[in-house]
Amino acid sequence: MAEPGAANPAPENTAGGARSKDEVALELMKFIAVNTGYGRSSQSSAGFSGKPVNRSPEEQADALLDLFERCRGVVNKPGA
Repeated sequence: MAEPGAANPAPENTAGGARSKDEVALELMKFIAVNTGYGRSSQSSAGFSGKPVNRSPEEQADALLDLFERCRGVVNKPGA
């Protein structure tokens, strides 16, 4: 049993801490974006040789905002 006044062993930013659904959606968006290159100006995928995607910074931002909204929809689904 923890002593009175002892530090909380589980900081807020851990997976076990209380987090809002928007924070969870943001972490999911960052995970997807980093691991897939989503929203970058030129994407290359292993095994595919499609045309490089040239996007303006505004288009990249719009793509990431769209991804965030999709992640929010997944996180806010009933039963999630």
